[in-house]
Amino acid sequence: MQKTEFIIDQNLKEMTKHRTDTLPVACYETTIVNNIHGHIPLHWHDELQFVAVLQGTALFHINDQKISVTKGNGIFVNSGAMHMAEDHGGYNNCIYLCLNLTPQLAAPSDLYVKYVHPYITATNLPFLYIDGGITWGTQILEGIKLIRMQLVSQAPYYELKVASALLDIWTLLIKNGYALEHDASEMTRSRRMKDMLQWIHLNYADPVRLEDIARTGQLSRSETCRYFKQILRTTPMQYVMDYRIQKSIELLRLSDRSITEIAYEVGFNSTSYYINQFRKSMKKTPLRYRRELAEKKQEERNN
Repeated sequence: MQKTEFIIDQNLKEMTKHRTDTLPVACYETTIVNNIHGHIPLHWHDELQFVAVLQGTALFHINDQKISVTKGNGIFVNSGAMHMAEDHGGYNNCIYLCLNLTPQLAAPSDLYVKYVHPYITATNLPFLYIDGGITWGTQILEGIKLIRMQLVSQAPYYELKVASALLDIWTLLIKNGYALEHDASEMTRSRRMKDMLQWIHLNYADPVRLEDIARTGQLSRSETCRYFKQILRTTPMQYVMDYRIQKSIELLRLSDRSITEIAYEVGFNSTSYYINQFRKSMKKTPLRYRRELAEKKQEERNN
């Protein structure tokens, strides 16, 4: 099933429940450009995530790093790591399998403290690139595909086969990872970043000042700008602008409000300024975007 939209709370935490009737795990196929945003927006979750790229190239943004993952390779995203993904180049229709599981499912409960908890709390392991050209990487990627097949078919005893495959994948990952580190300052930095983003998402429709964002993160203005530049590759105020545009896109898609109503609802104090900023971001006006969306829906109904 193509996952086109998921629920993210004000702290950027994904709230989608990934599970079958009996297991807290899901494995679905995703075409990045089919997401409601045209990309996988910035978020984090408590679950562990494994990705196997089936077609094209995905560009993952994880904390302050960018990782290009091509067909035949994959990536592991750790619990709590902020990440997003986009189609690399925006034209190759990247498709990947995404395996999400609760950390408690990675190993039996008696082994969790020794073999899982140290890895999901390590500050130097936000992600791990999975190279399909080496043996252990190939085995992990094949394990993801096996789990996908088992979850789709749900043949007798499929839960046992999924649990066994997950244990194999986790064993391969920790055997071939790297030495673990637990840096208290890095944990504080991550918490402050999430706090500032949460404040923006709660207050974006009101006037937003850099001082307000900095106060939320308990940082100076310059430190706040450095955090955003290092982690999100943007400025705090540009992030606010981009977030307002994204919220307006949701309203353009899901409501019949006028362009002016939408502009003021997402925090712009001028319709013309909103249109200019929308055009700069989306390469078209809000009205044109809405018309193209309506035309696409009509074509889908006709087909």
